[in-house]
Amino acid sequence: MAPGTAAQSLQVAGRWALDQPEPLHDKDVWYRARFVGTGARTLRFGGLATIAEVWLNGANILNADNMFVAHEVDVVLVGDNELVIAFRSLDKALAAKKGRARWRTKLVENNAVRLVRTTLLGHMTGWAPAAHAVGPWRAIEFVDKARDIDLYATLEGDDGMLAVSLRAEAAAKVTVAGKSLALSREANGRFEGRLHLPGVEKWWPHTHGTPALHRVQAEIDGKKIDVGVVGFRSITVDHGSDGKGFGLIVNGLPIFARGACWSASDLVSLAGDREALMPWLELARDGHMNMLRVGGTMIYESDDFFALCDELGILVWHDFMFANMDYPIADPEFRATVEVEATQFLDRTRRHPSLAVLCGGSEVAQQVAMMGLPRELWSGPLYDEVLPAIAGSRRPDVVYVPNSPSGGDLPFSTDAGVSHYYGVGAYLRPLEDARRAGVRFTSECLGFSNMVGDGGNVPRDRGADWNFADVTRHYTELLFGADTPRLQRAATSEVMEATIAEWRRAGSSCAGALIWMLKDFQPGAGWGVIDAAAQPKLAWHGLRRAFRPVQVALTDEGLNGLGIHLINDTPQVIQAKLSLRCFQNGETVVMRRERGVTLPPHSNQTLSSADLIGAFFDITHAYRFGPPALDVTVVTLDDAATGVRLAEAAHFPQGRAALAVAPGLAVELVGTDALRIRATRFAACVLIEDPHWRAEDEGFFLMPREERVVRLRQVSAGAPAGVVCVANGKGEVHYGHP
Repeated sequence: MAPGTAAQSLQVAGRWALDQPEPLHDKDVWYRARFVGTGARTLRFGGLATIAEVWLNGANILNADNMFVAHEVDVVLVGDNELVIAFRSLDKALAAKKGRARWRTKLVENNAVRLVRTTLLGHMTGWAPAAHAVGPWRAIEFVDKARDIDLYATLEGDDGMLAVSLRAEAAAKVTVAGKSLALSREANGRFEGRLHLPGVEKWWPHTHGTPALHRVQAEIDGKKIDVGVVGFRSITVDHGSDGKGFGLIVNGLPIFARGACWSASDLVSLAGDREALMPWLELARDGHMNMLRVGGTMIYESDDFFALCDELGILVWHDFMFANMDYPIADPEFRATVEVEATQFLDRTRRHPSLAVLCGGSEVAQQVAMMGLPRELWSGPLYDEVLPAIAGSRRPDVVYVPNSPSGGDLPFSTDAGVSHYYGVGAYLRPLEDARRAGVRFTSECLGFSNMVGDGGNVPRDRGADWNFADVTRHYTELLFGADTPRLQRAATSEVMEATIAEWRRAGSSCAGALIWMLKDFQPGAGWGVIDAAAQPKLAWHGLRRAFRPVQVALTDEGLNGLGIHLINDTPQVIQAKLSLRCFQNGETVVMRRERGVTLPPHSNQTLSSADLIGAFFDITHAYRFGPPALDVTVVTLDDAATGVRLAEAAHFPQGRAALAVAPGLAVELVGTDALRIRATRFAACVLIEDPHWRAEDEGFFLMPREERVVRLRQVSAGAPAGVVCVANGKGEVHYGHP
């Protein structure tokens, strides 16, 4: 049985809508179900939100008050059975709670929710609609206790170690990666053992290798059964020579972690099944993201979420569900339920190699410090004792962080530990601040109101006198000297691309960046780089370029010219051709150079434009000896053997607004699902707008006389018919119209 949340059921019945959500926490909500069955069974409640009373055939079998705790109840079925669940009003429950907080946050409407273990989704209306989580948000099902199997895979050097523990009546053994082990019966009645796998194929983030998984087969009581898959990997942290850094080391290799912050597959249903999750996680993988962060304002993610991240090669940073508020950990009952919650979460995710970082909570230390409260309140036993002890016991192979952000002289300092970096973004700092801030690892960053078409709902932090549309407009004016919906779409994409280029270069202090956020909660101009209908925005395309495993990027080094950064995250040697072209008036080549380059596996190197050119050329217009010699510099990286384009980057010494000439675009349909686009002059940030089809690539540039074929994917009924243009609107070309 999986009836879903009350909002979900009411929405299906046409009695509840996300754009005008009816409150649900102010009332009791009842569920009733009849089913046939006889005999002794174990009934499992995967998650009840939040204050719940359960009756089976008139008998009270369970009272629950923690949304994040699963319950198993032994029952006896009598043929025709009735299950009844009453979800009591959360508002009434909170009104009866006692306890004074040492601080309050403006992000949450009712700070009393700190006293009950429930999600903050629906309680932060500046972020998202008030979709209250009420009901059985995870499955209700019968379970077979005889199949209680625990798998825990670790890596010791190059060898895998698989610890197995299971219930069985007689002899049991397991087989994985061609090796078998007979398990021994222990004093606890379980069969257990450790299987050594010399030189096992490792699990890698997909950007750096193959996320290898190994299927485990068990023979229990004479029957062979498939018990799932495991992956072998190691994860540690490099704190740097000064002890202030935070860089993830996977299988002994430093990686640049990049990705986004995750919310939930659906704000109403909180669905955690493969079908609901797959579109979003595939887009994360296709966008070259290798990490997702589940923040403390969300929910503990499902088993299917972790299984998909295992398969797709996506690391998971997962907060425990605590954020911003003063939680009553000194209350023995509260502490006990938190310990059950954390233990259950880690026990069910023990087999998943994708889980990489566990974090005590989100912005708790930051909240306290920003209010000017004393240092001793910045943390506490919840984050320094309770959670790290459980994490160390159940997942010692995973990195633990007390809070996000934390680690600096102030918890939110950007130049030490883990930060939430909004210098470029909410705080309207210039793009150069991305280097000046000395970011070490940012688990939230670059929050913008990312446009879809002409806009819509705009996110804001509760209590702030500005919203993120203001932020987007600021950077649009900064980059383009004008403000239109098209330019706003382009601005957030290009700011993200430029900032990631700065952070990924050799010599950068930054070892990871997670964008706020991956997806929108609702239709409109939200924080997400993917809209609520699972369609990538222009910002997603910009990030896909910025996150490429094989990458060339440019940074303006002023009087020293351009820094040309060559990155190869893959395990293969890459022989490539590096080309530099400088254009004047978007058309005339005033400088051209080429060089063969070797990119070793897992390498990051920087060349200067002066080295590549071999003579003085004011490529950044820093010396200003006369009028500018160029409008744009383009650097391309092509495979030396095949000529296939691997990566490309552009720099605008006079700013993007200086590109005033029309690009001379020409467009033709290729078959029924592709466009061939050409330009006679440099075309910056090519946009493809079609009501029924979306382009697989957008925001790219075209050099003079260059053409590109772009595939289209249908999203609604209708033939391809739209417009191709550049962000400043010059030279629109229509296609598919009569």
